[in-house]
Amino acid sequence: MRWSILCDFDGTVSVEDVIDSLLSRYGRPGWQQLEDDWQAGRIGSRQCMRGQVALLDMDRATLDAHLDAVRIDTGFPAFVARAMAAGVPLRIVSDGLDYAIERILARHGLQGLPVSANQLRASAAGGWTLASPLQAEGCASGTCKCRFAAPGPARDGERVLLIGDGASDFCVANRVDFVFAKHRLIEHCRAAGIPYQPIAGFQDAIELLPKLLDGSLLADPLPLPAAVPA
Repeated sequence: MRWSILCDFDGTVSVEDVIDSLLSRYGRPGWQQLEDDWQAGRIGSRQCMRGQVALLDMDRATLDAHLDAVRIDTGFPAFVARAMAAGVPLRIVSDGLDYAIERILARHGLQGLPVSANQLRASAAGGWTLASPLQAEGCASGTCKCRFAAPGPARDGERVLLIGDGASDFCVANRVDFVFAKHRLIEHCRAAGIPYQPIAGFQDAIELLPKLLDGSLLADPLPLPAAVPA
């Protein structure tokens, strides 16, 4: 049984959401209205982030200093090492910022991990823009995570584990074979009947990984959808 891992970044690997932390310190007025519009479903995450990134007021040195203070789950490097030792490839798949993710990972000696995310670009006017080369038709996200969990023959027999925490992981959770879930993703998996295990962090994931690889986690009954009130 061959496995690969798709891993979210913001709120999953990182302790805090990187974009939110940048906006709260360096966002010009207007970013909160975009956030409210996204949460209310009036716009998608790609449109929201594109507008918010354009409102960031900081130079490269300020950005780098901020990123160098972002903390990650202390168990993540050990989890990556455990997965690599087991021959299980891991890819960061995020609706966040590639530059931020890559810089943070490099600080922890993880610069070799493949990262698929939105591209943060410096504009000629001195500001910032967002490019989303991994968007997909009909998907409102900047990074369509579902493209990395193609069903059927495209996987060539490979099973996919998703590790995530929130709304950007809901859609792809329906397409993978198993989920290690944090925060809001736990409730989504429970309600949708998706096979999952709740984790508080990557120390839990380290303990669960051998059970996934030997098939014992898959032998457990699937979680039942949450009861609908009468």
